[in-house]
Amino acid sequence: MKKILIIDDDAQLAKHLKTYFQRYDLSLESAVHPDEGLRLLDVLEPDLVLLDVMLPDRDGFAVCREIRQKSMVPVIMLTARGDVTDRVVGLELGADDYVPKPFEPRELVARVYSILKRVGGNAQSGEVISYGALSVDTHQRTASLNEEQLQLTTMEYQLLQLFVRAPGKNFSRDEILNQLRGIEAELFTRSVDILISRLRKKLQPIDYIKTVWGAGYCFIEPRET
Repeated sequence: MKKILIIDDDAQLAKHLKTYFQRYDLSLESAVHPDEGLRLLDVLEPDLVLLDVMLPDRDGFAVCREIRQKSMVPVIMLTARGDVTDRVVGLELGADDYVPKPFEPRELVARVYSILKRVGGNAQSGEVISYGALSVDTHQRTASLNEEQLQLTTMEYQLLQLFVRAPGKNFSRDEILNQLRGIEAELFTRSVDILISRLRKKLQPIDYIKTVWGAGYCFIEPRET
């Protein structure tokens, strides 16, 4: 049974979701305060975190930043504001998805399972793909640069795997969105640019990702910067 942690000051929502999630073989633990949530993150080592934006003492963005300082656990952010800016900020901080409130519990479960599936990968098709100092293990779902493991979020890893499987191919933003997210979520092309920027920073000092003006992005042979 997969372990899910929700950090949300709405205790009734957490109670309702806990019962609902059990139907889908998901164990849900909850925290109403950021400090409690971060403590449970260390204790439970959950498979995924549901994180509300509006929290007491500090917002979900600050909590997401703290989570990313010590863990690459997938994070789905929840918000009642539904602001595109919020979604952009969440992605920039390393969130994997964004669900506006109110939402249908079944939709949230679908989002959770979609991310868990991506994290789990497909062991039968595992291989190691290498380009210079970069190595991607599709079985372990890890990547390393100069023999040091990269700390990638779920979406960052998915993006990198998409690129290394098709070097030299030009991917439009829409193609990348379809490959990474399918049709399950509200999508916006700005999210691709954010993910590209984050991944580029983690691949420095080697410039693997080329911007193809008017076409999108492609993965190229390593070139020292």
